[in-house]
Amino acid sequence: MGLLSLPSIRRRALTGLVLSASVAALSGCYVAPMQPAPVPVVVQAPAPPAPLTLAVRLYPANDQATALGVVHAVVTNDLHGRGTFQATIQGESFMGEATRKAGSSREGLASGAGSRGSYLSCQYAMNSSTLGMGSCRLSSGALFTMHVGG
Repeated sequence: MGLLSLPSIRRRALTGLVLSASVAALSGCYVAPMQPAPVPVVVQAPAPPAPLTLAVRLYPANDQATALGVVHAVVTNDLHGRGTFQATIQGESFMGEATRKAGSSREGLASGAGSRGSYLSCQYAMNSSTLGMGSCRLSSGALFTMHVGG
């Protein structure tokens, strides 16, 4: 076995030193962006409020209405000042709408046309968004006290 020559040892030592220095210099480095990456912003519009359905009861207020009994109705409020009104009186279906009186956030009218030609007309005032009172008149002359909600 021969001995390594001095220039060969120096060359190997120098190469090892250069490689070690390069590895040491690079081991402490990392690449970072100068500015953070943009984060996408997702904007969701709020969901529109869902319509509010309220139970309505019409209690007899005169002799003609007493013969008809208590009437159950439904008002569906679209939350924009109007809605639909539905009732059934002795098998006759009444369909119509409920609206707030101009300039009032509490008072309104509800009217419905019957499937047999009758009509129902109501006036009401809301005490809160879900409770109110009023009165209704059937085209036959029957009068009812109206209770909304509750």
